[in-house]
Amino acid sequence: MPIESKTTSSPAARAPRVAYEGQPGAYSEMAIRQTYGSGAFAVGLPDFPAVHESLRNGDVDLAALPVENTLAGTANLHDNWDVLAGEGFHAVAETVVHVHHCLMALPGTRIQDIHEVRVHPQPIIQCRKHLQELLPRATIARGDTAASARELSETREAGVAVIASKLAAETYGLEILHEGMEDDPSNFTRFLFAALEPSPPPAGTASKTSLAFTLDNAGPGSLFRALGVFALRDIDLARIESRPIPGAPWRYRFFVDLHLVAGDPKVDRALEHLGEMVTELSVIGTYAAWNE
Repeated sequence: MPIESKTTSSPAARAPRVAYEGQPGAYSEMAIRQTYGSGAFAVGLPDFPAVHESLRNGDVDLAALPVENTLAGTANLHDNWDVLAGEGFHAVAETVVHVHHCLMALPGTRIQDIHEVRVHPQPIIQCRKHLQELLPRATIARGDTAASARELSETREAGVAVIASKLAAETYGLEILHEGMEDDPSNFTRFLFAALEPSPPPAGTASKTSLAFTLDNAGPGSLFRALGVFALRDIDLARIESRPIPGAPWRYRFFVDLHLVAGDPKVDRALEHLGEMVTELSVIGTYAAWNE
């Protein structure tokens, strides 16, 4: 069942409904607040396929999709890129969330009282050093982030802690025992917001364009020539990655992000040129580039 939370208490126009994977207090909800602080209904769903389906069916206006992490790259996030490239969704906004893990428990709990920590597999890796230093004898149990925080607030189990976001602690009335559990502070997750219709930023805006293309039997040097359409026009590439195409063994899709200024006509010319060289081309979207 969807879990809805309002990011603000003062709606002006109709607030957009934004689907995300997880529970209230998840980092994805933080991304929604960070981007649509003037008002949005955050709709929590159990997994990414449910998020994709809710947008596909028009049940929500937008979907918040994590697409890249500074420590893990695109691991475990490939499905979001595949959907963006293959289903006609359009990226309309970008944000970056600082993943700042907090150790939390019921109010009044001391660190020395903790015998079990429930944590998602990713934070286990990201917080290993701090877990060993602070809780060397505690059992580390597989859990979620915000979902584990919600569960603890309901079960009221003594001696149990979870690792989640500061927002999760605020949402579920838990006390933060240690802030900054991550061993590497440079832990950021990039999100794209997808919609059914494009919404390019105003001309002159510092922007990105995300696109995907395939090169099937195009011959030696085909990737070099494809990327050359951008080099010839002094268009900067922010990212390039290849990924196997699901259901098509030994076929690959190339994902590229471009740095550009919205409305620059040379980008349209580059994409037209690229279209002459590739088998398939999908322009995922042009959107204002995130700026901290």
